[in-house]
Amino acid sequence: MKIMTKRSLSDRQKGMICIILSAFCFAWMNAFVRLSGDLPFIQKSFFRNLVALLFALAMLLREHGCFLPKKGSLPFLVLRATAGTLGILCNFYAIDHLALSDASILNKMSPFFAILCSWIFLREKLNWKQGLIVLGAFVGALCVIKPTFANADLFPSLIGLLGGFGAGVAYTMVRRLGQIGENKAYIVFFFSAFSCVVTLPYLLFCYEPMTWKQLLCLVMAGLSAAGGQFGVTSAYCYAPAKEISVYDYTQIIFAAGLGFLLFAQIPDWLSILGYCIIIAMAVVMFFYNKESDK
Repeated sequence: MKIMTKRSLSDRQKGMICIILSAFCFAWMNAFVRLSGDLPFIQKSFFRNLVALLFALAMLLREHGCFLPKKGSLPFLVLRATAGTLGILCNFYAIDHLALSDASILNKMSPFFAILCSWIFLREKLNWKQGLIVLGAFVGALCVIKPTFANADLFPSLIGLLGGFGAGVAYTMVRRLGQIGENKAYIVFFFSAFSCVVTLPYLLFCYEPMTWKQLLCLVMAGLSAAGGQFGVTSAYCYAPAKEISVYDYTQIIFAAGLGFLLFAQIPDWLSILGYCIIIAMAVVMFFYNKESDK
């Protein structure tokens, strides 16, 4: 019995695994969104959230879960859904109006906003060593993405940054809901339903016809998003942002692999350097946390 206890995963390790799986799913989501072609960003976001809603609904029915929030969790659910919807819409808008590298780096500000919001709202401590490690991962992301803000329009750039902020606030609320003990499937269900309701009026009046291939790509994007949502929800329920957010940058590595397989994109030497930095920071964070536990 003691041996089994020693071998069991800690909450931090579970959070790390969940966020890496989430990054893998979100990399596929971005690939399918790109494959879906030229469609309105709100229409893309609606189908993304609709599939995630059905997936979460199936999970709740399977678990015989309650469709009412736990006591005290409703304000955080509303904040999570509002910020998450804002993050998705702004991110999709930025992708449609900016170079993909610019939109990506702006969205990758979300872990930093999550750490800042966790420090402000949840009173989770952040020391200078952890801050430097996360900063190092951010430098690696810059090497991979190579943003060119000088060529970007001001308004779309601000919208993209707002999307990163929305995602960061949403992840902070997920962490708080995990502390309350809210059902993970219900968190995803509430967010997906909220997002669908918000975007439905646009779809009713401005729907653009799609081919079956575009529809299939959006359905697959929704399924990937559902996997990513469950992954990131579980991750931030298990552990605080400062300990696991660095692993979210593995999405860049997954995206590079998918880019090569699907779009014949080959990374340059600066991108490879970024991969090495990100992996190194993840290893440093792992050993730092392990030493802190001792």
